[in-house]
Amino acid sequence: MENNDARIIFFGFSDVGYKCLKLLLGKGCNVVAVFTHDTDPHESEWFKTPESLAKENFIPVFKPSTLKTEKWFRKVKYLKPDLILSLYYRNIIPEEIYSQAKNLGAYNMHGSYLPAYRGRAPLNWSIINGENYCGASLHVLEKKFDTGAIVAQEKVEFGDEEYVGEIQPRMAAAAVRVLESALPAILAGNPPLAPQDESKASYFRKRVPEDGRIDFSKTAREVFNLIRGVSKPFPGAFFDCNGEKTIIWRAKIGDETGNIAPGAIVAGNPVKIACADKFIIIEESETSEQKDGLEAAH
Repeated sequence: MENNDARIIFFGFSDVGYKCLKLLLGKGCNVVAVFTHDTDPHESEWFKTPESLAKENFIPVFKPSTLKTEKWFRKVKYLKPDLILSLYYRNIIPEEIYSQAKNLGAYNMHGSYLPAYRGRAPLNWSIINGENYCGASLHVLEKKFDTGAIVAQEKVEFGDEEYVGEIQPRMAAAAVRVLESALPAILAGNPPLAPQDESKASYFRKRVPEDGRIDFSKTAREVFNLIRGVSKPFPGAFFDCNGEKTIIWRAKIGDETGNIAPGAIVAGNPVKIACADKFIIIEESETSEQKDGLEAAH
C-alpha cells in the first residue's frame, strides 16, 4: 500500500482540527470521512472548522452527538479505515470504532506536553495554574483519555504575562508540525512509540463558564493567571458588580493593598480591585449588557 492510498477517517474540531486536515489534504492523503461537531453555545466561533474544509473538498461529514451506537460502529466498519486520526475531537471515540483501523492504527493529538495535563482544556488550565509551557502530543488512542504511547510531541513555552489568545496560534502550529513529522512513519506502519511516565501524569476536567468567576480572596497573581487563561477568544474571567456580570479581558498586577478587604473596588482611571495581597488593575473590561449589545449589533 502506498502512503497516499491509506483510507483515513478524520475526527477533529477547532483551529487545530482545521489546520491538520488542511495538512493531510495538501499532502494528497486519502481522507474518506470527517467526523466533527458544532461549536458549544457559550463559545465564540473564532476558528475555521474541519467541516467547512471537508465540504470544500467533497469529503462526507458526520456530526453525531455520540459515537456509542451500533449505527456508527457499522458506519465506520463500512468506511474500512486503515488509519484513524483524532485532532481535537471532543467526543469519546469508543474502542468499537478506533479498533477498526487495523492496518495503521488510531492516534490522538492532545494539547499538552503529556503526560502532564491529560483531559480537557489543557492550555487554559496550564496558564491558570501558573505553568510556563504546554505542548502538542500525538499518541496512540486508547480507552483511557490521553494515556497511550507517544509518537511525537513538542513543548510550547510562554511567558507569565502572555494571554491565551497570544499562545493558542503557537499551539496550533506546533500540532501541525508534530503531525507532519510523525505522518511518514505512521503511514509506513512503523511509528516510534514511547510509553508515558505515569508518575508524572496529571488530569484536569472540562471547564465550564462558571469556572471563570474570579475569587478576589486569592492572590493577585492567581487572579491574573485566571484572567489571561480564559481571555479572548474564550468566555473570559468575571465578577458581579452591583448585580451585573463584569468580564475582565486584560489586567495587570498592581501594588500592595494594605488593609483593604479582598474584592474592594477602588474607583479611578484605571479601576483597581483588592486581592489577598495586591491590587488587580483593570485594563480592559466589559459588562454583560455591553457584550450582549455588541453581539446583537453584529
